[in-house]
Amino acid sequence: MAANRWLKPEVYPLFAAVGVAVGICGMQLVRNITTNPEVRVTKQNRAAGILENFAEGEKYSQHSLRKYVRGKQPQIMPSVNNFFSDPSN
Repeated sequence: MAANRWLKPEVYPLFAAVGVAVGICGMQLVRNITTNPEVRVTKQNRAAGILENFAEGEKYSQHSLRKYVRGKQPQIMPSVNNFFSDPSN
């Protein structure tokens, strides 16, 4: 009975939005566990103490998405923004 209440076509966008949010959170969690230099999962790595490994930290913080976005304009739709903000059009 509860499935009939929630599985309506009007609720599909809500399921999609929540699914995307959960996927992004899961991706970030896996990224932090696997590549963050400050997270140590194994007992040997935890026993190593504080490491002065700046190269690994730089590699983690300057990932490929950040490098790609670095030179871009902070606009989602520049042509639409220019159309509405430029008085000569």
